[in-house]
Amino acid sequence: MNTSNMLSLPGIYCNSKVDYSRWKTREIQIGDVPMGGNNPIRIQSMTTVDTMDTLGSVEQTIRMVEAGCEYVRITAPSIKEAQNLANIKSELRKRGYHVPLVADIHFTPNAAEVAARIVEKVRVNPGNYADKKKFDQLSYTAEQYKLELERIYTKFAPLVKICKEYGTAMRIGTNHGSLSDRIMSHYGDTPEGMVESAMEFIRMCEDLNFHNLCISMKSSNPQVMVRAYRLLVEKMVSENMNYPLHLGVTEAGDGEDGRVKSAVGIGTLLEDGLGDTVRVSLTEEPEREAPVAIALVNRYSKRKAALATHPKQEIVQLAADQPTAPYQSQEVNTFIGGSLVPRIVVDITNENLKDAQVLTKVGYRYDVLLDKYHMGEQSVDFVYLGDHLPSFNMPANLKQVYNFATWSKLKDKTNIHPLYTLEEFVQTDNKDHVLNMVKIRNTDLTSLLFESLPLDKTVVFILETDHLHGMADQRQFFRNLQEIGIDNPVIIKRSYPKDDFSGPIGEFMNPEEPISKIQLYTSTDMGALLIDGLGSGIWIDSPATPLENIASLSFGILQATRSRISKTEYISCPSCGRTLFDLQETTQMIRSRTNHLKGLKIGIMGCIVNGPGEMADADYGYVGAGPDKVTLYRGQEVVKKNVSSAQALDELIKIIKDDGLWIDELQE
Repeated sequence: MNTSNMLSLPGIYCNSKVDYSRWKTREIQIGDVPMGGNNPIRIQSMTTVDTMDTLGSVEQTIRMVEAGCEYVRITAPSIKEAQNLANIKSELRKRGYHVPLVADIHFTPNAAEVAARIVEKVRVNPGNYADKKKFDQLSYTAEQYKLELERIYTKFAPLVKICKEYGTAMRIGTNHGSLSDRIMSHYGDTPEGMVESAMEFIRMCEDLNFHNLCISMKSSNPQVMVRAYRLLVEKMVSENMNYPLHLGVTEAGDGEDGRVKSAVGIGTLLEDGLGDTVRVSLTEEPEREAPVAIALVNRYSKRKAALATHPKQEIVQLAADQPTAPYQSQEVNTFIGGSLVPRIVVDITNENLKDAQVLTKVGYRYDVLLDKYHMGEQSVDFVYLGDHLPSFNMPANLKQVYNFATWSKLKDKTNIHPLYTLEEFVQTDNKDHVLNMVKIRNTDLTSLLFESLPLDKTVVFILETDHLHGMADQRQFFRNLQEIGIDNPVIIKRSYPKDDFSGPIGEFMNPEEPISKIQLYTSTDMGALLIDGLGSGIWIDSPATPLENIASLSFGILQATRSRISKTEYISCPSCGRTLFDLQETTQMIRSRTNHLKGLKIGIMGCIVNGPGEMADADYGYVGAGPDKVTLYRGQEVVKKNVSSAQALDELIKIIKDDGLWIDELQE
């Protein structure tokens, strides 16, 4: 086992929080494509066609491989599908494709035992492999709990022995929403319960001397997912294990929301050097997942190369390299910091500042006839104008930010605030009595200028970085402020050069919705901080990105990190051979009628496997129950069974209305 001494400390889950370094895991063999150790981070996805459709599965697998998948997972809900994996594999080999196949198993140990003799890897979910979930609250004595584990061992051991005999790898894949009643009763619906669920099965494998394992801790909530993986690493290290990690945010959804949520969870862990394979779960064609995963992963292979060829950039550490505590800032004039939601700053200096309609892009629609602005849940908080003056009146709710030199010349400074360099702020007595934004970097904390900083309760830091490992540099800034005893609000700003961040990624992206690396990088860089409770606001500086996209992306990052809710959230599974309706079409249909219900979480699941359990975080659920049949849930409670697909959405809306949570959509 190869881990640093830091990993032996309580609460430490990566080699370093200030130096980028992959956590060294055990190498495992999956066909001809090994995972872990010094191997690259592998890319994978899952087919969505019926497993009994051999040619359909083959054709889709080929598209996935050509999009960049190095492993392909196929569901095997029963013995017949498990047996048909042999036909799929045979046809792929005839066509010259040797991609390792992974059988996805949930409730059927007998199907797993068949599949393990055919494919290169099987995935088992410890929450339902040997248990039937009834959402019962159970109570065990220590002896009874031990007997339960012995019962599971008896069911699980035959599969392990087959895997050993056939050289088949295994993923122990815990999902937040499908923890067994036994785990739920003992640990609750928690990351700790997720980890223990996996560890029980890992210990059984070790007892049987089987080590060809990788582990996952998936959730549709990136906060839960990140916490669970970090706890898992701590737990494995404490028990002298280092199995490879399969990273993923399950049921991330589609479009920008799906990509942002995935990048927040996966990217946060990649930043810390964790992860040996990645699957991005989108409610889209599976070949569209691989380019997103590749873009996330490639950032770290490029970083590794850059670190090898460039002089080492030291991150200033006034505080020890240790777990990051949430940053508790003071509140500035009832508008930013404290317990208030994070604020959003956007740069409008490149827009037409002679036309009030430009503010529509950032959530303020100007009504010419009434001469007033309409704002909504996704109206930004600050606009940066630099040295440019608009020729129209700004909305009263929108705060303007100017460079200090320009601000100082303005007569009417109502709702208008200055942005200083650190040097300007130290050297001038001309300050705003309400709010002063000061640009700062982590390296400034050791400078003479910072020692001279006239700090008061009006100061908001605009935190910038040019560090290669920028997230770690900015994260350490918060730790350093905590060490010094400063609690002024901090707005996280990241800049992305135009030449590096224009254009879509991957030929399999939807041409009607071009996806840029900027979505993935900002979600990682800012999401990784927000998810740890760091930051009172964000500022995305990306000249190549249209203003309306920056605004939408900013709100999406805050929503994905659960730090500011501004829209409906859809927990939508990516589909597979078990799916009982067209998930992409259904998701869009549900979205079209409910996307004005701010803060509501709606789960859209293709079948019972991804049903009430996987919707652990949802308020309502729409779950495939059979051909043309849908079961509707309130939380994890069944409200209506076997509703026809034609009536299901109307019935779901009626349930929401009956609960008093429906609001009529505003007509403009």
